Amino acid sequence: MTSNPIYVAIDTPDLGAATGLAATLADTAGGLKLGLEFFSANGARGVQQVAKAGGGLPVFLDLKFHDIPNTVAGAVRAACAARPAMLTVHAAGGRAMMEAACKAAADGAREHGVDRPLIVAVTVLTSLDQGDLGDIGVTRALDEQVRELAVLAKECHLDGVVCSPLEAAALRAACGPRFKLVVPGIRPEWAGGDDQKRTLTPAEALGAGADILVIGRPITAAADPAAACRRILAELPREGATC
Repeated sequence: MTSNPIYVAIDTPDLGAATGLAATLADTAGGLKLGLEFFSANGARGVQQVAKAGGGLPVFLDLKFHDIPNTVAGAVRAACAARPAMLTVHAAGGRAMMEAACKAAADGAREHGVDRPLIVAVTVLTSLDQGDLGDIGVTRALDEQVRELAVLAKECHLDGVVCSPLEAAALRAACGPRFKLVVPGIRPEWAGGDDQKRTLTPAEALGAGADILVIGRPITAAADPAAACRRILAELPREGATC
């Protein structure tokens, strides 16, 4: 991982657009995030092409695996061929699934001759709020649900979790200083709103304990994505703004 905390979410199935953005951001971003939309269209080879266009920036491959343990293990091993720096699973998949994912990451890295990707667990999606949890039968308070899933992920030896910035401080206290907190739902004060419901500014999120800030549209939809990324970096505390 790099000392620059900004990982830019490139949410497009278009390989040309993704590699163009990666090249534009090569000197300003700390990493790139690619998700299901891109991976479904372009696969492991596309991920490698984007990483190359970005000058070797680390890639957070956000596929959010959630299935039976054996299936998730196979998926993680296969995904290692894309050389991601980090992969996601859903903490709601349970203990056995997360443990299988961790073992598979090490196995897959050896099989493909690459570094082991970090495995981080999604707690509660930042597009959900308390009412949404009630709709799917979760009666526990949202912050408690996030905390319990994060603690479970740590017990399963995962490297960290994905959480909203509003939960970062509590998870840092619950899980310790070395547990990675990957935080979407980051919105600069000058950016417009969208479907994220639990957000903070980049500086607020870092102050709450975030390690990695996943930022998409405020950068990718800007007229000058590199300038937008530099603007966010300039707004961060000095120790978080090192390129």
